[in-house]
Amino acid sequence: MTANEETPDSSRTGREAPDGEAPAVSGTGSEAAGDVSGTDRGHGILARALGGGTDPDPRFTLANERTFLAWIRTSLAMVAGGIAVEAFTSGLLGPEIRKTVAVLLLLLGLVTGGGSFFRWLNVERAMRHQAPLPAPLLAPILAAGGSLVAAVLIVFVIGRPA
Repeated sequence: MTANEETPDSSRTGREAPDGEAPAVSGTGSEAAGDVSGTDRGHGILARALGGGTDPDPRFTLANERTFLAWIRTSLAMVAGGIAVEAFTSGLLGPEIRKTVAVLLLLLGLVTGGGSFFRWLNVERAMRHQAPLPAPLLAPILAAGGSLVAAVLIVFVIGRPA
């Protein structure tokens, strides 16, 4: 091997053959060249939902997945908050306020949990097609819903006799 030739790339598999050379890649066509297209990810519902394209860098896919899981954690926190308001504030809040706040939190949890999947899917599609990332629609919904819950509680606290 001369200085102008490329060195074997073993970073794809993380293994080297015993003689120091890169391991042989089995397969034919684009698989042997290391080209992983979008159709290699599966042939079922996920492949159809992703709409083709090429697999992005795994770091970006994993970051997208971590963001999805963060939205799911937020959704679960909203649901837990709604249940907690209904279960533990009967002595503090009247039944109408308690039910309103609990239902608002539960609805926020529902919308955030459901919307997080579509956010993950749209970002994954955009990355696979090298398109601009879509705007996060969940953030304004969550901000508006949280503000509404806070406004209801502020009105209750101000109007409550001392």
